[in-house]
Amino acid sequence: MNSRLTRVLASVTYWLAVLSGLAFLGKGVSHLLDDGAVCVETGFWANARLAPGLPVAKGVEAAGSLTRLCQNSPSAGQRAADLGGGLPWLLFGAVTLLLFSRLLSTVLKQGPFTEPVARQLTALGWVVAVGTPAAGLVVGWSQSWLVGSMAPVVGSGPELSGPMVLVLAGLAGVILGKIMREGVRMREDLEGTV
Repeated sequence: MNSRLTRVLASVTYWLAVLSGLAFLGKGVSHLLDDGAVCVETGFWANARLAPGLPVAKGVEAAGSLTRLCQNSPSAGQRAADLGGGLPWLLFGAVTLLLFSRLLSTVLKQGPFTEPVARQLTALGWVVAVGTPAAGLVVGWSQSWLVGSMAPVVGSGPELSGPMVLVLAGLAGVILGKIMREGVRMREDLEGTV
């Protein structure tokens, strides 16, 4: 029964990885072909009332206390920064799910306590531990630059975006992978002496 559950989970994660990859490509292509407005939200003016003389760039509309800035005819840089607000997480999700699916497939083929499983668990852990802040920084920098291009006085600076607790999960995967690798070596040494 456990192998059946693992097989189903491997298939589900593989198809989720494929869907995330398709969403990544679809969003990228649709933004390249889109000629509409680019919008971003900022909390910089959250505690202030929007005055009629809000310092925004030409062609930018601002509304709400959680200020939503929209540029009707965005530059190529603004359109790229808008893409940077969503694409990194889709790519991170697709890669992570694909690696997890491969890990589960290897567990099915070779068993859970083998060198390839330990190696793949360590690789998955590093991707999660490093990829989470990397994707968060790209998203934060993109949104910060986009806000700065529409309202130059904001100066709020780049932020880390996303669930940074995943870094701990990634580091746990790295540690568990190394522990498993040592366990595999100890088992092989024990089998060699018997």
